[in-house]
Amino acid sequence: MKKFLALALAVLMIAALAACGAKTDNKTITVGATPAPHCEILEVAKELMAAEGYTLEIKEFNDYIIPNDSVEEGELDANYFQHITYMNNFNDENGTHLVSVAGIHYEPFGLYAGQTASVEELADGASIAVPNDATNEARALLLLEQEGLIVLEEGVGLAATKADIAENPLKLDIVEMEAAQLTATLQDVDMAVINGNYAIDAGLKVSEALAVEAADGTAAEAYVNVLTVKEGNEENEAVQALVKALMSDEVKAFIEETYEGAVVPLF
Repeated sequence: MKKFLALALAVLMIAALAACGAKTDNKTITVGATPAPHCEILEVAKELMAAEGYTLEIKEFNDYIIPNDSVEEGELDANYFQHITYMNNFNDENGTHLVSVAGIHYEPFGLYAGQTASVEELADGASIAVPNDATNEARALLLLEQEGLIVLEEGVGLAATKADIAENPLKLDIVEMEAAQLTATLQDVDMAVINGNYAIDAGLKVSEALAVEAADGTAAEAYVNVLTVKEGNEENEAVQALVKALMSDEVKAFIEETYEGAVVPLF
């Protein structure tokens, strides 16, 4: 019996040591991302990481909620799909513990033509669709203000909502809808302010937008797209290897050559 117990204890100790070793020597990282440009950029990073002995597993998502919940619950090691302001707002609303480990790029919001071809042709009561989530709606409204279409209450900034429109000379109908639906309904409204990633997915070119955010303005800082992990995992070896790959010259060149201004590297 004593021999059996000793053997069992030895097996448990070996298993424990093996588990510790596996955790320390973990060369695999699983990252959630939306299709374009994030998954595409990660594919470039994947090759760079492989050359350094790391395995990058990419999980594709088409919404903004599940990838954050999955990082919080430990089902994903990281995600790459959102800007810093959205991440902070998500933490505030959901009690999550997400942190940015690197700011990678910026996707300028664009105002795109639907039933009306130019800003000058907008008629009274024209409809303009905007994202309905808090941070992106504010961003869309700021772009409309930039173009002189509306005036927001003083000081609302990144907290702006439809209710904060102080002046609306054309009595524009601001239509709030889920960001992912904006491109599908573009022809049903006069214009729409569309997130960069969804515009790319739909084949819309930022060079053809009626108006675009400046890449060197407040929006670039507030809406930098980040690599996100759960607090406490910032120094994970594989996470830092991914940061290095994403901020490489190869990724920078890929972004600049592929997206023609629709995605702007910030490193």
